[in-house]
Amino acid sequence: MSVSDEPFTLEVHLDADAGRDRLARDVRRGLIAPPRWILPKYLYDPVGCALYEQITELDEYYQARTEMQILARAVDGIMARHRPTELVELGSGSSRKTRALLDGLNHVGSSRRYLPFDVSSSALHGAAHALAVDYPDLTIHAIAGDFEHHLAYVPPRHAGGVRMVAFLGGTIGNISPGLRPAFLRDVAGLLAPGDVFLMGVDLDTDPERTRRAYDDAAGVTARFNRNLLVILNNELDADFDPESFVHRAVWRPDKRRVEMRLQASREMRVRLGYLDAEITIANGEEILTEICCKFNEPALREIYAHVGLDLIEWHTDPESRFAVTVARLPAGQSAGGG
Repeated sequence: MSVSDEPFTLEVHLDADAGRDRLARDVRRGLIAPPRWILPKYLYDPVGCALYEQITELDEYYQARTEMQILARAVDGIMARHRPTELVELGSGSSRKTRALLDGLNHVGSSRRYLPFDVSSSALHGAAHALAVDYPDLTIHAIAGDFEHHLAYVPPRHAGGVRMVAFLGGTIGNISPGLRPAFLRDVAGLLAPGDVFLMGVDLDTDPERTRRAYDDAAGVTARFNRNLLVILNNELDADFDPESFVHRAVWRPDKRRVEMRLQASREMRVRLGYLDAEITIANGEEILTEICCKFNEPALREIYAHVGLDLIEWHTDPESRFAVTVARLPAGQSAGGG
């Protein structure tokens, strides 16, 4: 479905019924028997998106403000070196960081184009409307879709232009190591020689500081995590009691990641009406809801090389908490190598 009666285009590739069926399949795979897990992409309904925006403002959540500080310092130089004419932003959400990138573009005219891609069509609509007002000469083509299924719907880049694909917020850390190469190959497939990939990554320098970013004192992250059970109740006719689950954020040194979990505070039997199933969850049993992997420069260079990308720029803060990286296809190589 395409919506173009606004000063922007919004393509929606998310069908409510198909989305519910995908959720049902994923829940059947991950939740019916222990060890239990749910994919983190399902955290982001409208309530979850609003709670996440609150999280990015918390003192404990250093990632968002540190990334913005790095961008404020580095973006003009990045834009001057690579001179993009269009920006594809994956997981754009409210497009708050987009303005730093758009303000750094060194080109004007009809070739300037912004293509935000996000799972939330409502977030895309609001962000596109605001940006259309503030950047009237910018062509905005938004795509509502799922990374796993819909990246192919990102339009080809304009002939003669330079594309920048941006994936900010450290969101790469939420993609499991097993699925990460396929995702990055799909991203590389959006690039041509001369294009660049801008990505924010959280670094593994201080495990306890990192863990606290997902376990804030105000309990916003706990509400965000438990809201996933509300989503399952609404979408799958389930009867979880969210308040009977305790939010936990655990640092896994063996995997260099934080795991967000929901731990049952009592034994309970849960009905999943849409799946025609019931499950018994033991007191103390946990559901894994999100992984948050952390990186360093050698590891990321290796990850990029595996999918045919070269890491060419590494920008970090003085405490090495977070990095903004720039990668590209090697000269003469097609996308998705490795």
